[in-house]
Amino acid sequence: MTVQSEKDRRGADGAPPPPAVEMRGIVKRFPGVLANDRVDFEAAAGEVHALLGENGAGKSTLSNILTGLYRPDAGEIFIDGEPVQFHSPRDALDARIFMVHQHFRLVEPFTVAENVVLGDHRGEGRTFRLRHRAIEQRVAELSKRYGLAVDPRARVWQLSLGEQQRVEILKALYREARILILDEPTAVLTPQEADVLFETLREMAAEGRTVVFISHKLHEVKAVADRVTVLRGGRSVATVSAADATLRSLASLMVGRELDSGQPARARTPGEPVLELTDVWSDADRGDSAVRGASLVVRGGEIVAVAGVAGNGQRELAETVAGMRRATRGKILVCGKAIRAGDPRSAIAAGVAYVPEDRLGTGVAPSLSIASNLALKGYRERSSSHGPLLRIGRIREHAVELIQRYSIAAPGPGAPARLLSGGNLQKVVLAREFSGKPRLLIAASPTRGLDVGAIETVHAYLREAAADGVGVLLISEDLDEILLLADRVAVMYEGAIVGETSREEADVEEIGLLMAGGQDPRAD
Repeated sequence: MTVQSEKDRRGADGAPPPPAVEMRGIVKRFPGVLANDRVDFEAAAGEVHALLGENGAGKSTLSNILTGLYRPDAGEIFIDGEPVQFHSPRDALDARIFMVHQHFRLVEPFTVAENVVLGDHRGEGRTFRLRHRAIEQRVAELSKRYGLAVDPRARVWQLSLGEQQRVEILKALYREARILILDEPTAVLTPQEADVLFETLREMAAEGRTVVFISHKLHEVKAVADRVTVLRGGRSVATVSAADATLRSLASLMVGRELDSGQPARARTPGEPVLELTDVWSDADRGDSAVRGASLVVRGGEIVAVAGVAGNGQRELAETVAGMRRATRGKILVCGKAIRAGDPRSAIAAGVAYVPEDRLGTGVAPSLSIASNLALKGYRERSSSHGPLLRIGRIREHAVELIQRYSIAAPGPGAPARLLSGGNLQKVVLAREFSGKPRLLIAASPTRGLDVGAIETVHAYLREAAADGVGVLLISEDLDEILLLADRVAVMYEGAIVGETSREEADVEEIGLLMAGGQDPRAD
């Protein structure tokens, strides 16, 4: 494949080339929402350009316009200085613009090579059955050249999430993409895999491609980006050099105010055990074992984090402790008492609160009102019901109180939960769980998909819970979050707890190695 160099793109007078992509005055409206308000954005060939912003800032809308999924209500798009109009994603693909979405768009029963060529309307895609060996060879060459190790003949369902992301990038490279957009690309990666990805992105930029990097992890933006454009409230508020910006300055630009310093919490003195797991096993949805002999202790007043790449049994572990999944073997004690396997009511009665990773699908009932969602666990109490009859007035009053206490941005307690943003949905879940005065709080990926301001709020709630003597079991794939909050860190791989350390002794490289299935060098 050929990527034009900057020298090749210069005019006869030696003038610098126009931006590879330029968007001027982009406006996009949805019913009741102004998603993009005269946004300006430009990125040069040969650079990694980060796009930052809170949830609802307009990043996804802008990306969807650039990839032809949406058409702008106003504004102009230029590619290499030439005006373009995209009427469909195919038009953007023809302009060699490709996006790797946060949720991969792969066909699991197909092989890597089949997924790479799927949808390619060029000759190779139309004659795949006749040239499958040549395509597999081409995919293997690209994989080796860019350090994206993956077997072209492997089925996608056999791959880890990190390997699936490589397939998405290989699709872009196979189609000779000049502009590549990556949406939260490190969410499913270990630190080592993220480092490899950054090297690949830098190599792609060095060849003259344009990489647009969407992420909420500011240190990653600093590590890989050349420039950063910040969106806030649907507008572009600044474009700065990544080298000259600081983490605090970027965060402040995103939210429009100064944020917490982000220093690890002071050491807490743990109390008695509130959770004791001994050789716990539980099955996955497909019937095989997802949790394999997990043993762990969480004491009151401490935060114990379970680190791991998605798909290694963390979700099943959280659901097992919360009573939503039956343990097939082992003991689960909450405050010294056994809870009935697979019985959520037994766990709730023991003082277990649960913040699931799927806040919309599991954490709330989207069609019910905010007030009803806040009462889901406490409606049997005398304050909320009288015999079989609900005290609607008191439930509403309680909801108003929690909405105010947790600063939930909502039209009112009667509004359906589905109308709330991700951050406000998470506040609803946290408000409901905390109002039950728990002894143990299970928080599974509590900040996934949230912006920096909402993350700061959720972290504050978790710290407050621990300070009040609650034992917190934090399930997270974000090592920065874990090292910021946790007193102890356990690592889960293929359903087993494979290592444990205190925050003071935690080493990112060693934890990342364990997350990837390697051996802790301290075990030798």
